[in-house]
Amino acid sequence: MTDADTGPTTETTDRIEIYADYVCPFCYLGTRSLAQYREGRDEPLDVEWHPFDLRRGKRNADGSIDHDVDDGKSDEYYEQARQNVRRLQEEYDAEMAQEIATDVDSFDAQVASWYVKGEYPEQWGAFDEAIYTALWQDGRDIGDVDVLADLADDCGLPVDEIRDAVADDGIRAELEDLFAEAQQTGVTGVPTFVSDGHVARGAVPPEHLERLVDGQ
Repeated sequence: MTDADTGPTTETTDRIEIYADYVCPFCYLGTRSLAQYREGRDEPLDVEWHPFDLRRGKRNADGSIDHDVDDGKSDEYYEQARQNVRRLQEEYDAEMAQEIATDVDSFDAQVASWYVKGEYPEQWGAFDEAIYTALWQDGRDIGDVDVLADLADDCGLPVDEIRDAVADDGIRAELEDLFAEAQQTGVTGVPTFVSDGHVARGAVPPEHLERLVDGQ
């Protein structure tokens, strides 16, 4: 029997979007909060990831990070960020091997993740989690394609495809367009959560995400 025979379905699933960059400690902490919120829900929650590039403007042609570029972030900024990371780490009971990862570039990781999201959506969640875990719990360099290949292998993904995707100029250009699109829609920092027109910025607690999704 077809859908036309039975009539339209009325079942819907709540949805939340997250703009995030793997090298952002608050994005990692935001995903810890999101995981706690999802665990406490009775109904499923669809999560839509949008990549965001925090290293834009600081990336050299060879992919290294140019720390001499003035991004307006002083030593005082980073010290305050570390304090906030420690506070949220305790609040969300999150294991972290480091508080800041200024020398790591996530562009290749985001390319690989975007490819997996499109080609292997059922395995994307595990791969996304593996990238965060590798950087923030294990202290691994997710800018290293060999690390990404290891993570892909652990998730049962085809390693050669992941390596090819990272080197694919077309996919890389697509990511650049997505980064620009995020900024054009008003996303200037991450994590940014969006649900049904409501927006929350920062690694907000699970109860805040609940209000965001419920529209309260």
